[in-house]
Amino acid sequence: MVETTSKRQQEIIESAGKLLMEKGLKGLTTKNLAIEMAFSESALYRHFKNKEDIIVLLLDYLGNDMKERLDIIFENDSTSEEKLKQLFSSQFQFFSKNPHFVVAVLSEGLFDESEKINQSIVKIVHYKTQLLTKIIEVGKENNEFSSTIETQEIVHILIGSFRMMMLKWKFSKFEIDLINQGNKIMNTTIKLVSK
Repeated sequence: MVETTSKRQQEIIESAGKLLMEKGLKGLTTKNLAIEMAFSESALYRHFKNKEDIIVLLLDYLGNDMKERLDIIFENDSTSEEKLKQLFSSQFQFFSKNPHFVVAVLSEGLFDESEKINQSIVKIVHYKTQLLTKIIEVGKENNEFSSTIETQEIVHILIGSFRMMMLKWKFSKFEIDLINQGNKIMNTTIKLVSK
């Protein structure tokens, strides 16, 4: 969908993300979005049927962009430990440039919005979990990671540290240097599970 998202849809995604950041989930209405975009609600409906479709496109765009970036890292010749560092660094760089996606991912209220939105969120979580699992398994085979800690426990530790950093950044109103602090935290976390 990264390739098939029109320029106008991309603008709508960014405006929807901005509204999520500023006003939360309840503030993301078609009326507010039309005002933000400076056109009528009926013009908005030419691109999307409803708010749910906007959120799903936002999440699917995020998922596809993430998959595109992280698959390249997965395929490179680096060690598993380096791949993890590159993966999280790529995420911090992306979110630093696109903070509106953080709000979508961290918004607990999205899980209750609809089954369609849930499926988009689950797809993102599943992809990232599977990718981390593969990297860690290869790392264990190459004696890079502790074999005394189960792979899924390492995945939870990594995702938990990443999510906590993102929450800290969000609570600071995006003023923390996400790239430097995020990389520092994740590199330390990766060291904790490495041999």
